[in-house]
Amino acid sequence: MQPGTHFAFGDHEEHGFVASFTSAMPAHLAQWYLDREQFEPVPGQPGLYRLSEPERDGPRRTRQAVHDLRRQGYTVQADLRLDPAVSASPPRPVQPNGLLERHSRLAQAAAGRTTQRPATPPTTSPPTARPIPPKPTHAPADHLASSGTGRSR
Repeated sequence: MQPGTHFAFGDHEEHGFVASFTSAMPAHLAQWYLDREQFEPVPGQPGLYRLSEPERDGPRRTRQAVHDLRRQGYTVQADLRLDPAVSASPPRPVQPNGLLERHSRLAQAAAGRTTQRPATPPTTSPPTARPIPPKPTHAPADHLASSGTGRSR
């Protein structure tokens, strides 16, 4: 193993896809990362982790774990078939369910022109200023005479 390596991934006869970490990596941090990548500790084998449910697309998930850890800045050694830099998984077959066609139609509709909105936003002009009337020089007269009788309405 190269000096400075943090993780190692490979195949194991009994446990399937496995990962381990080196002394260059704090154990609690390595365990945290491997848990997040769906690796679980192997009982009786300290420092060895196996991929949970390896039958569920194990090679691709292991390659993804290698890729994720490298993206985090860790040095990862992996078997040739598990190294995403060297090997790539074959493309998955697309199952026709109509979803892809629907997304395509929605994307085309969103990119097209609409008749509901004009292509260019309308230009607005600043509001015209209304002249302020001059203040009166005298006090306004009270035009309503109040009568002392009756109730006001």
